[in-house]
Amino acid sequence: MARKLASPTLSSSDSRGELDRGERPEESLLLRKAVNTLAIVPKSARITTLGRKSYNVLLYQAQEQGLEKDVFRTPLDTVVKGLDFDSNDHALIKKHLRAMVSTTVEWQSPTSGEGASWNVSGLLAHAKLSKERGQVWVEWSYAVNLKQELLEPTVFARLRLEVISQLRTHAGVVLYEICTRYKDIGRTARQPWRWWYPVLSGNPTSEKTERLEYRIFKRDTLKPAIAEVNSITDLDIELVEHKQGRFVDEIQFYIGLKKQTNLALTRPPRPVDVGLVTRAAKLGIPEETLEPLWVAHGEAAVHQALEALERRMANPFPEALRDPLRYLKALLANAAPPASAATATSTIDGGLPTAARELPSARKARWQAEWTRREHDRCAAAINALSEEAQRELETQLLESLRARDAHPSIIKRLGASGWQHPMVRQEMLKFFGDASFGAGWDKPTAEQLLEIASQIGVDQEAGDPADPGYRRS
Repeated sequence: MARKLASPTLSSSDSRGELDRGERPEESLLLRKAVNTLAIVPKSARITTLGRKSYNVLLYQAQEQGLEKDVFRTPLDTVVKGLDFDSNDHALIKKHLRAMVSTTVEWQSPTSGEGASWNVSGLLAHAKLSKERGQVWVEWSYAVNLKQELLEPTVFARLRLEVISQLRTHAGVVLYEICTRYKDIGRTARQPWRWWYPVLSGNPTSEKTERLEYRIFKRDTLKPAIAEVNSITDLDIELVEHKQGRFVDEIQFYIGLKKQTNLALTRPPRPVDVGLVTRAAKLGIPEETLEPLWVAHGEAAVHQALEALERRMANPFPEALRDPLRYLKALLANAAPPASAATATSTIDGGLPTAARELPSARKARWQAEWTRREHDRCAAAINALSEEAQRELETQLLESLRARDAHPSIIKRLGASGWQHPMVRQEMLKFFGDASFGAGWDKPTAEQLLEIASQIGVDQEAGDPADPGYRRS
């Protein structure tokens, strides 16, 4: 690929904080993040995606409050949302604040020699939560050796927190931040790939990471992060590998700009949404476990699966759920892949919500069949997650139910001979278990759920049977 690149020198418009914010009012709605804080290397604990996003919002708030302050304060709901502020349970935000104070990081520039100095400290010097007149406030400060550069940086990247809020992975957030810094240059600096690993992953180096192979790092971290940044932001990033003999030694990223309408910057950045994480935590699913599931399956699928998990845990039928995580993974394994942003957008732009009742009956029947198939798969996964003893007990209860309503003798015979998974019995078991576990009507979609299916499988396909191997999906 032939591409003309500028020399890797500083861009005056992006590197020096000499602009009068009064002349450029939109600047006050951008986070000016010092170049030394872009490629932070954790030394003692992992930095999570929510942790990095929350830190960015705190830094934005501190810059707005000014360098003359030593301690900064803001209502907690300007930093995060999705918490129950009427309760005393702020375990999640306390965990992140604790990590920001205790996690030791090295602060360094992504380009060797660009930063004025090297520093090591915690992300925050201290943090405090307090409740005043019914509102929860967060208080924090920064290490003295970093405060000046954090709040009034001389070399920095201008970051849109509205864009960062849409990124799901830590690697995606960091890659966007670094590449935004060097977008006018057209490329990042070359660095050994092992330098990039802790920076992008948020994981401190260990004996295990020292054994990591580049192909694994590329597959699990680099490719997903590049795809995420390219699909969500105004950047077009390309990985460039530099080999030493037969092996990749260093990597860098070429950076292009897409022709895209800029986001309107008319209000402060939205708080970080931790609702999904807090919901999962109450069900026994920790953030570290939830994050890779969220990345792999999408927020909508995880949200729906957590709802099913909540219903299952609230109704211990035919036995109490012993492993919520295994159950959640089973639900997600049977869920459909997340709809592409382009498909969902075109569906919404087509006016489906207002015309739902006027859609052709063949399309609605196809969408309903697909939705029902997915719900049946999730129900079957829930039964399979039970112990063998529980499944046998369930079959006994189903047998009694079939006999009580004089079901066809062939169904009763097949249940006794082959178990609930026999094709003649499976639907009976799904109905029996689903009604008891999820409530009546669990397998009947609402109009909104049909529209969600429409956005995933498309609205212009010919009608067909979703169970047919030749059935096409978008």
